[in-house]
Amino acid sequence: MTTLNEDTSGRSADALRADDTTEAPTGNGGAIGGVANWVDERTGAAKGVRFLMKKVFPDHWSFMLGEIAMYSLIIVLITGTFLTFWFVPSMSESVYNGPYVPLRGITMSDAFKSTVDISLDVRGGLLIRQIHHWSALIFIVAIMLHMFRVFFTGAFRKPREINWIIGLVLSMLVLVEGFIGYSLPDDVLSGTGVRAAQGFMLSIPIVGSYIAYFLFGGGFPGTAIIPRFFTIHVLLLPAIIVGLFTAHIILVMVHKHTQYPGPGKTDKNVVGFPLMPVYTAKAGGFFFVVFGVTALIAGLVTIDPIWMYGPYEPTMITAGSQPDWFMGFADGALRLLPGFLEFTLLGHTWSFNVMLGAILLIPILWTLMGVYPFVESWVTGDKREHHVLDRPRNVPTRTGLGMAAIAFYAVLFGAAGNDIIAIKLHLSIDDITNTLRIMLVAAPVIVFWVTKRVCLSLQRKDRDLVLHGKETGRIVRTAEGRFFEAHEPLDEYERWRLVSFEAHRPIAAPAETDENGVRSKTASADRTRARLSQFFFNDRIEPVTPLELAAAHHDGQADEALAPLEAAALEDAHPGEFGGHLHGGAEEIEEHNAYAHQQGSDDDA
Repeated sequence: MTTLNEDTSGRSADALRADDTTEAPTGNGGAIGGVANWVDERTGAAKGVRFLMKKVFPDHWSFMLGEIAMYSLIIVLITGTFLTFWFVPSMSESVYNGPYVPLRGITMSDAFKSTVDISLDVRGGLLIRQIHHWSALIFIVAIMLHMFRVFFTGAFRKPREINWIIGLVLSMLVLVEGFIGYSLPDDVLSGTGVRAAQGFMLSIPIVGSYIAYFLFGGGFPGTAIIPRFFTIHVLLLPAIIVGLFTAHIILVMVHKHTQYPGPGKTDKNVVGFPLMPVYTAKAGGFFFVVFGVTALIAGLVTIDPIWMYGPYEPTMITAGSQPDWFMGFADGALRLLPGFLEFTLLGHTWSFNVMLGAILLIPILWTLMGVYPFVESWVTGDKREHHVLDRPRNVPTRTGLGMAAIAFYAVLFGAAGNDIIAIKLHLSIDDITNTLRIMLVAAPVIVFWVTKRVCLSLQRKDRDLVLHGKETGRIVRTAEGRFFEAHEPLDEYERWRLVSFEAHRPIAAPAETDENGVRSKTASADRTRARLSQFFFNDRIEPVTPLELAAAHHDGQADEALAPLEAAALEDAHPGEFGGHLHGGAEEIEEHNAYAHQQGSDDDA
């Protein structure tokens, strides 16, 4: 082999590789290779494993959000299995005689007693229980943030609509799973939540009482709810969640991973690292980082100390009790709905002031999120596959809608603590509630408008940066006394990232009748689509074209006149500090400036 110290400047490529070893490796790979060969001969697994090992994954910090969700799920499953060894899912009553003195002699359910025993008697039980609780919360947070990333970057577009729906179903099931798991210890706080849930079920017209009686095995609280919750929490929902998560990962493999725009990145390739060995090593290390951070939080921050709350009794409730944070938005909706939505009709009480917020809100919101990819595809008429992501600023309407939804959620979340806010700030709870009702309508509209304008402004900034380069702060004076600033042009890689996007244009509604005066069957749908298209794409910033870029960097006589000054500025500059164009004052504002494209936007539309 050629060493680094040898002179290779005069040797050809073939000569440089003359000493390379070309023979196939000998041996069968040892014991591991022998086992692998034995399995492959009987299953044909080598082809699939080879495909997976060569699968390329792009590298970006936001992709770790999905990994955190996956690793948190694994931690939840491991710690949950440990807890099932000692947890007793029974509402049979017994007297506590354990080491925690304040609870001695108190009658409690076996579910509560076993949870206290896990926390205070089982070696490492409290740590495992808190890791389980914290990892479940991190799992929910990671899923939410991952879905935000998917929405704002357009990763839900064809062919990933199914994966988007799977993710939505997963997130909804995780909320239910979290609530049920939180209710299993049968303490005062969780029992209050279960009592509220039973009231929500009763608000469903006609069938609500039947559903509640079926789930609770009779009247509240009964003796069947904890065993049934345990079965749902440990067997049913985990099986569904793991199955959906597996389907989600398989579809990621089939569709290939999305990637952010950049040089060499197209819808037909993936630029990144193969699964083996690079990505596997990074992912394996990151799993232990997530596990370690979760364990650190669990070891330092107490969560759900049920021994301080005491066992649940239907006649008791903790003052200032709030739902767990991931169900806060539904509780907030319940508090903001007006009382007149409850009325009597046909001899029955209709409690829509409860049902709309507690029962229908989550299905309605998740349905709207599920249909959005299909609505956007219908409006744009875009049926192509997309594997390169959008920058959120380049799709201002979608980004504005996403931020408006977050504002809507934030107001509902804040409303869940309206009583605590009133107590701590010494304000009227009625005034706070009415203010939040107004904000629930106004805040999403304001946030949408502000977000859209910010996105358009950022696009204008990118356009100006591509056309005129970066400001260097170096001022050059001409013989006539005019001043110009030397601008450094962007390199081709950075410039590509700023211009490689597609700006959809609004479509015009087709004629509602044909040449014979017959009305089109799709006239109404076409008109709706045209209006939505105007809403999505009427305000837009066109990407810089090669012609515009060439024109901005060549100004005819002006460039020739400034050439000596530019060369002098470059000479005086530190090497590599900047490289290239002089701009300044009103002379720079021409038809190729960053805002000129808007003058013809109405004609283009």
